[in-house]
Amino acid sequence: MRTLYLRPELLRKRRCAVVHIPPLLRELIVEAVRLGALKRRNKVHQALCALLVAQIAKASPVPMMLAMPKDARARRLSEMVLSDPRLSLTLLCRKIGVSTRTVQRLFRRDVGIDFETWRRQLRLMKAIELLAEGRSIKAVAYAVGYRQASSFVAMFRTHLGTTPRTFIASLADAKPLHKL
Repeated sequence: MRTLYLRPELLRKRRCAVVHIPPLLRELIVEAVRLGALKRRNKVHQALCALLVAQIAKASPVPMMLAMPKDARARRLSEMVLSDPRLSLTLLCRKIGVSTRTVQRLFRRDVGIDFETWRRQLRLMKAIELLAEGRSIKAVAYAVGYRQASSFVAMFRTHLGTTPRTFIASLADAKPLHKL
């Protein structure tokens, strides 16, 4: 594990989050730690710091938790989606006897995001879990509700900044801190 201490003003727009560390960012962190305190007057240190900040700012957050709605109807719907993320919102609403507009309103009120954003976060979390188990990208895409693996890969890349294959390879490349 490596630790960087940055002045808060360097990352104004970034909130606390777990982020995916692509290979370039990993190497920048290793180099910054090797150098120790970066000097403001050293041009190489300035460049390294600027590149680090830029890479951290664009790093994709890894979804770590899924907020659940408080409303009983929305909670019931969300539990149905948890069991099968492929079900359409229209079908889900019909099953619990509520309109799609009501569901959207309940999710915005209770969770702070719309239903589709919530479902996308669920799909990403489930996909990461299935990929880590060694499932194929095609099987994972179908399991989380995508008919085409290419659509799943595009969504994954958009939200995590890398393809599923590269993401899993980076997890495999990560070295444990110690062996038990």
